[in-house]
Amino acid sequence: MFFVVPKLPEGVFRIAAFFLINAVYYIGYTFQCVVTKSAQTCVTNDPKQRPIFGVFDAINNSILFTGCGWLISNYFAPKYHGLQTDIGLFHEMWIYVAIISAVFTAIAVISIWPKDNSKYYGTGKPQRVTFKDYFETIKHNRAIQMLVLAASTDKLGSAARNTTVTVIMYAIVVGNYALSGAFNIYTTIGNILFIILGMGIIATRFGQKKAMVLSSWIALAGNILLVLLWVLGDPKTLGLPGYTNGYGQEFAVAGLSFFTIALFVLTVVTGGFQQVSSNIVIPMTADCADYETYRTGKYVPGLMGTLFSFIDKLVSSLAPFIAGLMLAGIGFREKMPDVDTPFSPELKMVGLFLMYGLVIIGLIFNLVAMKFYPLTAEKMEEVREKIADIKAQYENESAAEAK
Repeated sequence: MFFVVPKLPEGVFRIAAFFLINAVYYIGYTFQCVVTKSAQTCVTNDPKQRPIFGVFDAINNSILFTGCGWLISNYFAPKYHGLQTDIGLFHEMWIYVAIISAVFTAIAVISIWPKDNSKYYGTGKPQRVTFKDYFETIKHNRAIQMLVLAASTDKLGSAARNTTVTVIMYAIVVGNYALSGAFNIYTTIGNILFIILGMGIIATRFGQKKAMVLSSWIALAGNILLVLLWVLGDPKTLGLPGYTNGYGQEFAVAGLSFFTIALFVLTVVTGGFQQVSSNIVIPMTADCADYETYRTGKYVPGLMGTLFSFIDKLVSSLAPFIAGLMLAGIGFREKMPDVDTPFSPELKMVGLFLMYGLVIIGLIFNLVAMKFYPLTAEKMEEVREKIADIKAQYENESAAEAK
């Protein structure tokens, strides 16, 4: 995609090659996504342990994406001034991504290996899944219906926060793109504390549904306040140690601005709880798979993972489409805004909507979906007891047949 396709002749052949290679990548990525979600059921069904996966997942994502953002804004941006046009950026970045992905994939395979055994699968009994099971589950499993609704709208908001939006908000509105990566590093540690609070404490004690609802309410309030801050405050006064602010002046501790303090506090709290609402859907998917076993006696976690991955890819593709449509509406039809694009109020409004507006819509959908989500902590205890009975019955039947 980055080394061969750009050298092909322009036209239909290059476009077809791009789509073909991209499709191969997404198919492989989807395989991994399906396993990530379906494997939760065989790793553990302990309500104290299952949310912990979400904690590690959220912390891992926070560190990786923050580090990546810092690398882009502080290393790649100065080296490859045309972030949107210099193919050298993609050539070099591919090396980092490929190596890290390979290492993490190896760790994942080694880690799941001991649990990849039929005795840990749902009822403990091998089952054949057909397309009819997909339709039946989607039609009757209210838990997965509501979780897909919540997860897909959340994904739309998070997927819209891409490099172009960061360029708009920090390079154009604030006036210093390097501040984006640095600011994320400052806020990530605080985000992690609230992630541990939301999933590591609330979810393990009161259930994953309550953690989703509480985190969505807090993140919703925080995102609304962040929009107001960017509209009513002065983004040009944002400054951090070692960086110049939007006016080109060196930051001084004595000159700490209200905008900097408010943005830091709101981003730490909001970002932490937003990560909770986004990442807790993975262990909640395992709950939905257990619920299907409880409801029908069928163990279909792969179905849940596949359904989620399909929605994930569909919504992820919509996010850049929405961004492109909105930017085209204010005049960016030929290329995306870059670090040298001049400021305009219209660009700021589009940036705010893509950064916070879509997230707000997603969080509202979370709260609506959770009203109809049936898997409370009490219900999941009932589900686990019934699955244990089903397993015991199957083991007794197998032992009787062996005799």
